[in-house]
Amino acid sequence: MSSELKMKQNGHKLNGFSISEIGDEHLYTGLETPMKSDAFKLSDEEKKERIAILFEEIMDIMGLDLTDDSLKGTPQRVAKMYIDEIFSGLNPKNKPKVALFDNKYQYNQMLVEKNITFYSNCEHHFVPIIGKAHVAYISSGKVIGLSKLNRIVQYYAKRPQVQERLTNQIAEELKSILETEDVAVIIDAKHLCVSSRGVKDDTSATVTTYYGGRFNSSQKINELHNYINN
Repeated sequence: MSSELKMKQNGHKLNGFSISEIGDEHLYTGLETPMKSDAFKLSDEEKKERIAILFEEIMDIMGLDLTDDSLKGTPQRVAKMYIDEIFSGLNPKNKPKVALFDNKYQYNQMLVEKNITFYSNCEHHFVPIIGKAHVAYISSGKVIGLSKLNRIVQYYAKRPQVQERLTNQIAEELKSILETEDVAVIIDAKHLCVSSRGVKDDTSATVTTYYGGRFNSSQKINELHNYINN
């Protein structure tokens, strides 16, 4: 039995927080998305079949009439959506393939890709996180295709997430690919677990940042924010 399940059953707390409080406070446990060691034992098709059966049971428990024409295909649609779309970033086979190119233009200032729209899901309540990511880097001799920056953001967003982890995962991936510490990531997002439930605050947004290498100075941070805000 996992420590989390024991904690849930026994009413224990983790770092002073109950299970429900951990979700509401948006705490997270580390950089890596929590995954089972046998996460890919089942094929995608097998996962979709299992999810459809289980989601049909959830709908039935809630009292929905699964013989209704509008509802009877919902379990299969949800299963397909989970595996092929909104949680496709859990599977490493969907990781974008990235090619690097020589920095032939000798451009040695920051490159900023701003307003990258993404849709993710809160791992505590499985409701949407909707936001924009701004990413920047200073070339160490190699450059990456602009569309790949978007794809990297989308890949890590398409999994149950916490915004702090998402920010760091994108940054670490870019650092690894580009072989440089000079990377910055800013995420500005709205969490539906805040706006549609719990405190029900529809006006607030959450901003998280990562500044690495040369970006970790007030001059570069101000320069970056100037580009983003103009």
